[in-house]
Amino acid sequence: MHNIKLALASLAAHRLRAILAMLGVFLGALVLTAILHISQAMILKADLETQKLGPNLVQAVAGQVRFGGGGSARVRGLSTTFTLEDAEVLGRQVPWVKAYTSYTNANRSIKFEAKATQTQVVGTLDSYPNVRTFFPQIGRFFNALEVEEKAKVVVLGSDIAKRLFTNIEDAIGKTVLVQTTSLKVIGVMESKGQDLSGSNQDEQVFVPITTYMRRMNNIDYISGVYFTLYNAENEQATMETMRNILRKRHNIKNVKADDFSVFSARDASKLRTEALNLVQTLGFISATVSFAVGSLGILSVMILLVRARRLEIGIRRAVGASAGNIVSQFLTEAAIMSGVGGILGVFVAVILCIVIYILGNFPFYFNVWLCILLGIASIVLGVVAGAYPAWVASKVQVLDVLKNQE
Repeated sequence: MHNIKLALASLAAHRLRAILAMLGVFLGALVLTAILHISQAMILKADLETQKLGPNLVQAVAGQVRFGGGGSARVRGLSTTFTLEDAEVLGRQVPWVKAYTSYTNANRSIKFEAKATQTQVVGTLDSYPNVRTFFPQIGRFFNALEVEEKAKVVVLGSDIAKRLFTNIEDAIGKTVLVQTTSLKVIGVMESKGQDLSGSNQDEQVFVPITTYMRRMNNIDYISGVYFTLYNAENEQATMETMRNILRKRHNIKNVKADDFSVFSARDASKLRTEALNLVQTLGFISATVSFAVGSLGILSVMILLVRARRLEIGIRRAVGASAGNIVSQFLTEAAIMSGVGGILGVFVAVILCIVIYILGNFPFYFNVWLCILLGIASIVLGVVAGAYPAWVASKVQVLDVLKNQE
């Protein structure tokens, strides 16, 4: 306890040098804590998104899909060869398919009275809610008859409903203008968040696919199809069968010329996890470098402190302090500097993570053992970095100090 009091008094007297020495350890602990916690929270969020999509979901889309660093699916290249007939054939001929829903989409304006906003209009089938496990919160989804009759009805995403209506219950029965088409609101979807493509489903509105293709756009192609399977065991066989059927229907001989992509929710989740694991590795490397720089900073500052305090050390030796006492004091100072830097870094990182969790709507993740380990590692780092300066301080002789003072 006496050494701790002496160490704190000494560091207070040389506070600027002490702060500079702490900085490297502080940054190392902050970076490592933040990256490991945030990336793990993102992995948990990816798993939750996969669960929301359903455990046995496969998607076939027009064009070539590439997955981004975060695991989100992006379609590269526009293809107009995917048709409703393709979707029907896949749903009928692939034996492991339980249900499917075709869809097509585009960004459009939507307006109610004086309020207007942008939205993604999704044309789809009446099977969409069951396939996507995504249901209306208020009202209902359109039915098979409304799809057949190209009914002018729409189901709003929750965010769009809140933007257009003060009370979302008031949306039911109202008429909204989507681009130039008037549609009757029959439902408001539950809150869902992002899908595999990174699109916010709460910012979408849903219309019968026939209404979208004939009344709103006059097109004969679709964007893709969602399939649910009876079980996950046949997922790979299902996707390969779908690819072969589509190649035959589209007269494609070379797989590199595919004008479609088939993938599962697990594929996207796996790629996202791999990308985040890479981020964790890079974060660990950068944090290690910061810790190394921090240890060198503590070593340098402690050596400077030894030189600046030779008279103090000499006086302590003259009044009976042993070499062990001197070593103990300087090791305590180094451990306090490094430990405080590391603990502050962990604390600031945790606060930062909480803010990011809230703003990014991430699941809360906190690894208490990681934080404790980093605090202990910071103290050990200080002891190791302070060992040589402490040894140098213990070799200071009273006579040498007096000669230098003369």
